[in-house]
Amino acid sequence: MALYLAVDLGGTKTEYVLADETRELARVRGGTIKRMRTDATTAEENFDQAIRELEEKSGASVREVTRSCVGAAGVTVLLVTDWIRKIFAERIGGSLILVGDVEIALDGAFFGGPGVLVMAGTGSNVAGRTAGGMLTTAGGWGPALSDQGSGSRIGQQALRDAALAVDQERETTLLPAILNLWGLKDFDELVAYANQIPAPDFTRLAPLVVSCAEAGDPVAQGVLHREAEELAYLARLIIERLRRADHRPDWVPDLAFTGSILEHVAPIREGIVEILRRDLPTMKVVPGMVDPILGALWRARHG
Repeated sequence: MALYLAVDLGGTKTEYVLADETRELARVRGGTIKRMRTDATTAEENFDQAIRELEEKSGASVREVTRSCVGAAGVTVLLVTDWIRKIFAERIGGSLILVGDVEIALDGAFFGGPGVLVMAGTGSNVAGRTAGGMLTTAGGWGPALSDQGSGSRIGQQALRDAALAVDQERETTLLPAILNLWGLKDFDELVAYANQIPAPDFTRLAPLVVSCAEAGDPVAQGVLHREAEELAYLARLIIERLRRADHRPDWVPDLAFTGSILEHVAPIREGIVEILRRDLPTMKVVPGMVDPILGALWRARHG
């Protein structure tokens, strides 16, 4: 029986799946093993603990693995890739495929085929692949430069729009909700708190923006609509790139979603689809959320 190991390596957590040719044998979530985010000792401890859990749950040995696939951000960074190759060579059997997290996410949606994937969680990115296998992305430059539709961007934009509402003398439930969440007494305290260095965790505001929007607050609704527009714009850039690369000016690729924001914030997800379908009415959407580790597993199985 051939065994395959799939790994989705994130900055705060790492997902593992051990499987045979047809089914998952065990799935484990552990701490990050990304060397840009943690030291070598902690990364090794996190990896070894996860491997022990995989073996205990599956009853199989990772020494018998035929092929592994690891999807990780930062695969161009030698600190990351060298460490991954070293620890897999020491502890895991078989060969190793090491690719970017964008590639396994695309494989999770399209299994090697063409399409467009919008990703938004703590950060964001939009990726696409042609029928010939060319990969292209837009966004994903981090919170200072992009991350449209991400938790951090939603929180920051909510603060900006709440401040603008003060200047416009508009009422918004968003402002008192932010003050309450952060334990601040008035807008002056908010100005000082939001501008401190290091900055507060803006992602904490994202669920609050969603709840205010659902309750009908127009400022909060405007924040979510703007983020949907910006992600849709990036997706349209990718679509045009794919069309040019494949010499198919009228091609409409399928669209897929992944990430906690797109899973839980329906106005952004639905807004992206609505905006894109204004010009691309035949666009098909992959149902549900893409699980990137299934893309890593597909790649491990197919080589």
